[in-house]
Amino acid sequence: MGKAVAAKVAKGTGDPGEAPEQPTVNLAVVLGPISSAPDIRELESGRRIASISVRVHGTGAQATSVPVTVWDPPAWIEELEEGDPVVVVGCVRRRFFQSAAGFRGAKSEVEAKVIGRAHDRRKLAAALRHADRELELLA
Repeated sequence: MGKAVAAKVAKGTGDPGEAPEQPTVNLAVVLGPISSAPDIRELESGRRIASISVRVHGTGAQATSVPVTVWDPPAWIEELEEGDPVVVVGCVRRRFFQSAAGFRGAKSEVEAKVIGRAHDRRKLAAALRHADRELELLA
């Protein structure tokens, strides 16, 4: 573990909100075509949020769609169409919500830190660098 990374990993006492003794990593890497056009909304706060689903294959032949959230998305995301391949590096988040009808629910999704078109070598390199920084915590 590098000195800079080690300095960030504190010895905790078990108090909530304090860094644990063991480093933890919340890292998701998703590469695949999007399942449908992005859903882009503007929130009351004025921030924009894009929701996409990325189709991936696991260890079996079955494909699954991974929900991805992009806060303040770049303009090119609006141009994406079903089948366009993207690379996403982020973390898994669980959000709680209440529907207009009053029902409460929870949703797990990947919150993108880096997103790019899968054929964009610069974005792929940026995604790898981001993932490497996160994984250094385990070294």
